[in-house]
Amino acid sequence: MKLICIGRNYAKHIEELANEKPEHPVVFLKPDSAILLKKHPFVIPEFSKDVHHEVEILVKIKKIGKYIDKKFAHTYYDEIGLGIDFTARDLQSDLKAKGLPWEKAKAFDGAAVIGDWLPKSDFENVDAIDFSLQKNGTVVQDGNTAQMLWKIDELISYVSQYFTLKIGDIIFTGTPAGVGPVAINDKLKGFIGDKEMFSIHVK
Repeated sequence: MKLICIGRNYAKHIEELANEKPEHPVVFLKPDSAILLKKHPFVIPEFSKDVHHEVEILVKIKKIGKYIDKKFAHTYYDEIGLGIDFTARDLQSDLKAKGLPWEKAKAFDGAAVIGDWLPKSDFENVDAIDFSLQKNGTVVQDGNTAQMLWKIDELISYVSQYFTLKIGDIIFTGTPAGVGPVAINDKLKGFIGDKEMFSIHVK
């Protein structure tokens, strides 16, 4: 399985990092070794002094697809989740300045948190899902999928032009504004609506 991640999909997040609004979705990958194992703490890597949390709605692909038409994209998933795209911001900034790929800053071991999954049928509209991240009991990020520049079905259609989607692939759909650093002993909790989807201890 692969983790397909979307960058710059919320306008206010683009503004907070002073990035340009992309003409098309920004796509990058994480290997399965980036997945943080269940009940394990997130350990800040030695090579970064500025790791940021980025909470995101996740979609799990349930069947193989290539060149998927947007009108059929909804048939390729039936589970919605929540996760974190941990980012070594200092390393990413250095790589971006040099025009180099981001993988070292985004795809390191433990950089992908995958929380619980909910049936898509639980949601009246997948383009209107409230989600949030708490750090030490305080909400630091909150968003709604209505704020996405490219909605879930559009992303599935777009990504499938470049990569064959396989059963179990997970799409990280982008993060809203409010990204920020994590520190040792921080406790991170992610929510869809008022339902807790994950709880992470930082070491």
